[in-house]
Amino acid sequence: MQLNESEIMDSRETEPEPWLLENGTVKRLTRESRNGLGHNRTAHNLSSSSLRKKSDLSLISTLPSSSLRNFLGNLQEVILGTKLSLLFLAVPLAVAAHYFRLSQAWIFSLSLLGLIPLAERVSFLTEQISFYTGATVGGLLNATCGNATELIISIFALIQHKVDIVKYSLLGSILSNLLLVLGSSLLFGGITNLSRDQKFDRKQSDVNISLLLLSLLCNAIPLLYKHAVSPVDLVTVTKATLNLSRATSIIMLLAYFAYLSFQLWTHNHIFEPQEDEAKDDKVIGLWSGIFWLIGMTAVIALLSEYLVDTIEAASNSWGMPLSFTSIILLPIVGNAAEHAGAVIFALKNKLDITLGVALGSATQIAVFVVPLSVIVAWIIGVNMDLDFSLLQTGSLSLAILVTAFTLQDGTSHYLKGVVLLLCYIVIGASFFITDFPNEDMDNNMGVGLESSKR
Repeated sequence: MQLNESEIMDSRETEPEPWLLENGTVKRLTRESRNGLGHNRTAHNLSSSSLRKKSDLSLISTLPSSSLRNFLGNLQEVILGTKLSLLFLAVPLAVAAHYFRLSQAWIFSLSLLGLIPLAERVSFLTEQISFYTGATVGGLLNATCGNATELIISIFALIQHKVDIVKYSLLGSILSNLLLVLGSSLLFGGITNLSRDQKFDRKQSDVNISLLLLSLLCNAIPLLYKHAVSPVDLVTVTKATLNLSRATSIIMLLAYFAYLSFQLWTHNHIFEPQEDEAKDDKVIGLWSGIFWLIGMTAVIALLSEYLVDTIEAASNSWGMPLSFTSIILLPIVGNAAEHAGAVIFALKNKLDITLGVALGSATQIAVFVVPLSVIVAWIIGVNMDLDFSLLQTGSLSLAILVTAFTLQDGTSHYLKGVVLLLCYIVIGASFFITDFPNEDMDNNMGVGLESSKR
């Protein structure tokens, strides 16, 4: 189907707006269908949508070939349909740096930058696919792909037996969401709304805090057990800690599935975010969305492999402890797009969306990605437990408690954001001056068994 210029201009002036789909036809979304599709949108979708930009398909729609219109339309929507599109240049640069064996610090930096737009595009593609699959499948897809970057990095690190990097990066993602993202959102949102306190619905935050406390219990139990029993038989203690970690990981996964049921079916009204004035409609077809999602995931996997291979050399090159690079630097840059979206909605006084992003991501990592990493390690023969060391577990517990007290009254102002950010700075400083590779290596059961045999 070919549109002339007058038809294109008329279509822009009327609602609903037309969009060019993969079959070359124009799809109009009615008000009713748009409202029905809106239930598929999560806080993460809305957060990512704040970084998207409207594509002008008027020139592409005049092309005579439907296949060419389809290809160029998808390319423009997926690659150029984000304000972060310039960062896509880091992807081929990272591949080139790896191929020409440049400094590993450069490979690490470029890979990290390349992951920023990829993570935002995964959220965009899952939302596009959910338009066709319905609320249930779309919700499950969002839940699965919401933290795909962290999960893929963890899998590659486990394959290389780098258990300490897995623990560092996952802990850093939780701390970053609870203290940095939420803290900066409350700070800037409070400054923008100095004349009044910002309000939010406590129901969603209460659910997430409860699950975070459950994850904290499951992470603290192995550490407490190791220090509570007599360390006479190191083999027995190490094996018991590992088995206890695997059992509690299964419990956390059951809790996560219950959380999904609660969020998607029984109490989904609690998690319906405030709609933003921006409207995101279907812009690509179902199979195109699936194809692009697979391609983006493959590129994320490639850059994740580069990250895992070079993070230690990059830390040494920059004179930073590995713990600081993994816990502080990696989550800050890797989740920059999601963080920016959360702050933008806080500025708009839409704290429910901000909390859905920050607490939702922290909860998903704590009760899904962390226990799943333990189970995946178990399957591939790597011994990963939930003993995150005393400093890491203490930092996590204090971060969850401070966040819980901050959100207890359902209101916010800039001072609460200041407190959360200062807590994050203190924790970051502790990991900057402290590096404990021996302790993390001893947490691996294989190392513990080898030491005991000696």
